[in-house]
Amino acid sequence: MADTYDIIVIGGGPGGYVAAIRAAQLGFKTAVVEKSHLGGICLNWGCIPTKALLRSAEIYHYMEHAKDYGLSAEKVGFDASAVVKRSRGVSAQLATGVGFLLNKNKVDVIWGKATLTAPGKLKVEAAQNPPKGAKGGGDYSAKHIIVATGARPRALPGLEPDKKLIWTYFEAMVPEKMPKSLLVMGSGAIGIEFASFYRTMGTEVTVVEVLPQILPVEDEEIAAVARKRFEKQGMKILSGAKVTGVTKHADSLTAHVEDAKGQKLDITVDRMISAVGVVGNVEGLGLEALGVKIERGIVVTDGYGRTNVPGLYAIGDIAGPPMLAHKAEHEGVICVETIKGLHTHPMDKNKIPGCTYCTPQIASVGLTEKKAKEAGREIKVGRFPFIGNGKAIALGEPDGLVKTIFDAKTGELLGAHMVGAEVTELIQGFVVAMNLETTEEELIHAVFPHPTLSEMMHESVMAAYGRAIHM
Repeated sequence: MADTYDIIVIGGGPGGYVAAIRAAQLGFKTAVVEKSHLGGICLNWGCIPTKALLRSAEIYHYMEHAKDYGLSAEKVGFDASAVVKRSRGVSAQLATGVGFLLNKNKVDVIWGKATLTAPGKLKVEAAQNPPKGAKGGGDYSAKHIIVATGARPRALPGLEPDKKLIWTYFEAMVPEKMPKSLLVMGSGAIGIEFASFYRTMGTEVTVVEVLPQILPVEDEEIAAVARKRFEKQGMKILSGAKVTGVTKHADSLTAHVEDAKGQKLDITVDRMISAVGVVGNVEGLGLEALGVKIERGIVVTDGYGRTNVPGLYAIGDIAGPPMLAHKAEHEGVICVETIKGLHTHPMDKNKIPGCTYCTPQIASVGLTEKKAKEAGREIKVGRFPFIGNGKAIALGEPDGLVKTIFDAKTGELLGAHMVGAEVTELIQGFVVAMNLETTEEELIHAVFPHPTLSEMMHESVMAAYGRAIHM
């Protein structure tokens, strides 16, 4: 007889474990199936360890520039293995925390690889290194099964990562030593974060982006400000260019690049990072045999996590972009609460913030200026530079911009876009405002504390209506 549950979640990443915990809170007998590491890619090989690496790089940068703050630091250096060790330790601590939370909420952990065999049924093939107390392989069943298997790095034909000379984010996160030169293929969040980390640590970095704009999903103006900062730091950026092939050497490689003018360049570097996006892990689950609708590698859902097969749901990266941990978590909650019969709202992807933790940081929510115009909206745009903010100057971070976009007729906040210090912590203010359907009048009347970076948010709103004070 198969072990039976109300809800089984396949995948223990951010979407999966959050969905499982919320299901248990609502009284469902719940299990989560995981084959390698609780917390998924995010906690173990993505969001969290990269932030630990970037924090080390940030402190190293400040130590190198101590004199800018009236301080002195001699013989500043770093130990690459120690930097990596700290990052891995942070991940391990949080992964252990996920296990604690699942146990606290009485969620069973089934350790292995799951395959759907029939509606409401799955078979688990046992995996190695199960955590203490986890169940193993066998047959399991549930009235509701939620698939949250995440994504993996995309590989381009002829440029497949070999883990030695061509890295994915897995290898880029645990270098044995810092390469002297590096080419990053792709300038999305993953590519730019690694480019920023390695450049700060002294590596010569070249970024190759096939599109005309780096950070393609961001507002053009914000991306341009960021690019200027990156290039000032010594990063070389080739946009509108592509890597057409590579020639590998013993401990280096030559990337063959075609630039925006069609000219061919050969760039020899120690290592190359392939950061050309991710693809959902939809294969090998038995989805096709059950008739689950999949389009362009994405499981089609209805906004509540439901697929076209009753009792089967999909959340997170396999349910489509934006492929972000916080989107997956929210989808998991919506999905489970819908199963429970609670009053839920479908995911509004326009209100999902995006953050890139490079230097300078980039954060955004809602429509870009270009997208707002393409949608036919009559808009008002406000801008406020970091140089006009006292806290930014005191921090030694005078470079940056806050940009807000409003509907000219209704005052609705359509989008907010930032580049500069700590903007990933500031963006949530605009996210809350958008969710509360706040107008420009209400934002203008709000009192922002002084001195803070958040005052720039206020000034940007006022600037959209010709009322900025400090500019």
